[in-house]
Amino acid sequence: MVVHVLDNYYLAITLLVTIAYQLIAFSIAFTLKFDKITDFAGGTNFILVSVLTLAFSESPNARQIVASLFIMLWAARLSGFLLFRILKTGKDDRFDDKRDKFFPFLGFFVFQMIWVWVVSMPVTVLNSPNVNQYPRHKFGTANDIIGIIGWAMGFGIESVSDVQKYRFRMNPNNNGKVCDKGFFSWSRHPNYAGEILTQFAIYTMCVSPASYHDVPTGSGPYAALYASIVGPVFLTVLLLFVSGLTLQERPGAKKKYEKSGPDGQEWLDYKRYTERTSILIPIPSVIYAPIPTFIKRTLLLEWPMYRFDPEKHADQNKVHQRQAEEGRGSESTAVDGENNQQAHRGSKDPLVSSQR
Repeated sequence: MVVHVLDNYYLAITLLVTIAYQLIAFSIAFTLKFDKITDFAGGTNFILVSVLTLAFSESPNARQIVASLFIMLWAARLSGFLLFRILKTGKDDRFDDKRDKFFPFLGFFVFQMIWVWVVSMPVTVLNSPNVNQYPRHKFGTANDIIGIIGWAMGFGIESVSDVQKYRFRMNPNNNGKVCDKGFFSWSRHPNYAGEILTQFAIYTMCVSPASYHDVPTGSGPYAALYASIVGPVFLTVLLLFVSGLTLQERPGAKKKYEKSGPDGQEWLDYKRYTERTSILIPIPSVIYAPIPTFIKRTLLLEWPMYRFDPEKHADQNKVHQRQAEEGRGSESTAVDGENNQQAHRGSKDPLVSSQR
């Protein structure tokens, strides 16, 4: 028997459940000053919403089960990895200025509510009574196959690149170096590319009843299925303009430039890496490097908002201070060497004479 709760698309009940779940997580995190559950609460919330809507469905078909399982596997992997990483590192630096402040810390969980609810929307609508009241094509349509292939590729890229980056950073020999191994030799942010591909693949499966006109064209369920593309689009917007590339690209370049200076090896290596490696879409460097600049800065997402200009964005005082410190160090070394030579020349010690 189909369960009807508040509305026939399960949007209201999933929103209420998400709000309650995130508020519980916030109360624990804020009271105990414990930020290790922040990302874990987000990932497990996806699982809760998917299980809930799937359980409400009457005899869910294979498409519903697979789509729900895909988002649950993605969320479980992501939340598990982030929990493991925070347990290893000890704390989340993002919350250093928020952990003790009620409203700023709550703001993160409010944002997470929106993220979970919106990105879950394709699966939520697919499992809803309004969509499942109509007979549907058997699982195995072109949409389903494309969705499975896309999800497998995206899930693999995201999972492997997360591990590659983590292992690279945990190796002390890589301190200050650029991670250009594995998927990172094809993309500067392959984990984001994989995540976007994963969510669009899930949507492709979920929209299948509308694509094959199992639901009447122009009806509410038909429109709702297509409108649920807001889920993967919202995720893409976040990664491109809010919490992903904007927090990684220019700030990361600025940090390296100010740390090593314009002639420092760390900055030069990073600059070469950005010139030969795509910012998001995985492309072999031998193909990407010779692509015309105007194509890179338009179709391939190397937009001005991500670009770092030392003259505009660097703190030149920090650069000059570091250069002065390095200069003083070199000068001090040279003076010490000269003094030692003079001391040796003036020494009557036979050992010094023999060394000379």
